[in-house]
Amino acid sequence: MSGYRTHADLGGQPGHGRVVPEDEHERFHADWEPTVLALTLAMGATGSWNIDMSRSARETLPDYERLSYFGIWLAALEKLLLERGLLAEDEIAAGRMLHPPAPVRRVLKAQDVPAALAKGSPTHRPEAPAQARFTVGQRVRTRAQPVPHHTRLPGYVRGKLGTIERLHGPHVFADAHAQGLGEQPEPLYTVVFEGRELWGDEAAPGLRVSVDAWQSYLEPA
Repeated sequence: MSGYRTHADLGGQPGHGRVVPEDEHERFHADWEPTVLALTLAMGATGSWNIDMSRSARETLPDYERLSYFGIWLAALEKLLLERGLLAEDEIAAGRMLHPPAPVRRVLKAQDVPAALAKGSPTHRPEAPAQARFTVGQRVRTRAQPVPHHTRLPGYVRGKLGTIERLHGPHVFADAHAQGLGEQPEPLYTVVFEGRELWGDEAAPGLRVSVDAWQSYLEPA
């Protein structure tokens, strides 16, 4: 498969064994993990970066594969804070603040957390003028060429034939958003792929996989 791959792009690759679901009520496995979640949400709310920048920071960690889930969150948070001058290396080593705090645009107060979590980070931009090039039922092929940046197109569907299953309207384009290039909303589609198209004869009979894909990921078949 060709294309930009990151540590996080493991879907569809052989050699990783079965996915073993965990108990949905067992959210944390160590006492420090809830703190990392809270810090990540609080700093995200400051507006110092967006959710796609956060995803990009995680997937480009050099030690991604040896870290736990929240270990990845913590390392990415440190990376983002360091890049923006909100944290210093000596403070990480000391485990405490050593320098005056840098100003941030917004502060998430405790009483506002439930509303902020309920709101989430909506990406639908119905007012955007982007025009849909494809229609439901149309055959398309996904982009195969590599891109040197964050992308939401999984490696296992690149260069593959699929069918437009649903149109979702314009949504914030993650690839541009992660690079600080603005939202650049594009039409977002659900594209369905036959298992044999993705994995050949090894695919389970009747398997179909649906993937959400932005318009610039696609071309007419």
